[in-house]
Amino acid sequence: MAAYQCELSSAIVAESEDRSFVFKVRGYSRAKQLLKCGECVTSPPFTVQGHDWVLRYYPNGRLATGAAAGYMSLVLDTADGKDVTVKARNISVLDKNGLPGRYYGTMFENIMFETPVSFTSRNSYLCLMVRKAGLEHSGDIIEDSFSIRCDLTLKDIGEQFVVVPPSDMHLHFGSLLESMDGADVAFLVGGEKFSAHRLVLAARSSVFRAELLGAMKEKTDSLIEISDMEPHVFRSLLHFIYTDSLPDLEIEMASEQGEAHGGDVVMASHLLVAADRYDIERLKLICEHKLCSHIDTNMVATSLALAEQHRCHGLKVACLQFLASPSNLEAMMASDGYQHLKRSCPSALKDLIASLLPVTMKAPKDIIMEI
Repeated sequence: MAAYQCELSSAIVAESEDRSFVFKVRGYSRAKQLLKCGECVTSPPFTVQGHDWVLRYYPNGRLATGAAAGYMSLVLDTADGKDVTVKARNISVLDKNGLPGRYYGTMFENIMFETPVSFTSRNSYLCLMVRKAGLEHSGDIIEDSFSIRCDLTLKDIGEQFVVVPPSDMHLHFGSLLESMDGADVAFLVGGEKFSAHRLVLAARSSVFRAELLGAMKEKTDSLIEISDMEPHVFRSLLHFIYTDSLPDLEIEMASEQGEAHGGDVVMASHLLVAADRYDIERLKLICEHKLCSHIDTNMVATSLALAEQHRCHGLKVACLQFLASPSNLEAMMASDGYQHLKRSCPSALKDLIASLLPVTMKAPKDIIMEI
């Protein structure tokens, strides 16, 4: 339908294999109203090095799950089904000035926040899920239209007599997690029992290694109780340990249960704490990245406290930059999280005050930091 048809324009940003494409979506509101979850609008094909590509736009998401309506999906795929090596350097919604705006996506499917991303198109695709509420409140939708920029590096790998499929190790370990064949350790978390494999946990976490194989080794027949953690958080932690990815279901469940309060952001906060507790650095960085992408006046105090307590430098800098705005600062001070921040992290408040002072006021900053 013409009212919400994708229009594609492209520009070559380098003479090598780098390309930049801009997709314009017109009729955002009508597309969201008329198309169901799983239904998409496909852009006209565009050709790079002899291969046709398309962008599939799902206004109400691809997955028929409870929280899918909160997201739209952008899927980049080949139209001709031939083998092409692809590296996506950046995907972003453009603001009113045509520049990459704030990041509203929640994940790259199968890859979780990683850029650049490499894959073989026949065996996979690139998917960006974008929270519709964030996009709609951003001001990036103009006259019911918005644009997406995708920066790609494309290289034709030519004819291949043997095609090596991408690694599916995570699928095997995911199956092991589901079946629990050979499980030799059990945990009790919030009244719920979880079975697992000592060697898998020990290989992924130095803390589990010490607890399960080292001097702190628990008895094989014992039930290890974990306090101060919710069962759904530990379930997601196990999923990441076995598959190196986060389960979409857990994020969507959190969103479904607390959409108005940023349920998926709360989940990221809990998982960050769990990742730090068990020394799983990549998961911690994924959660930190998500929190940096969803800073608002309701969550910034909590995020700043988390950053201080769990040594998240990037998140701390992002919070301090957000609070440099007087209106954001006042709103944060009126939030429930501010009282928690004052009680639990006075050092973070000192850093905040110091960051608000002019650069020339070095002496007052030094005094504040010594208090």
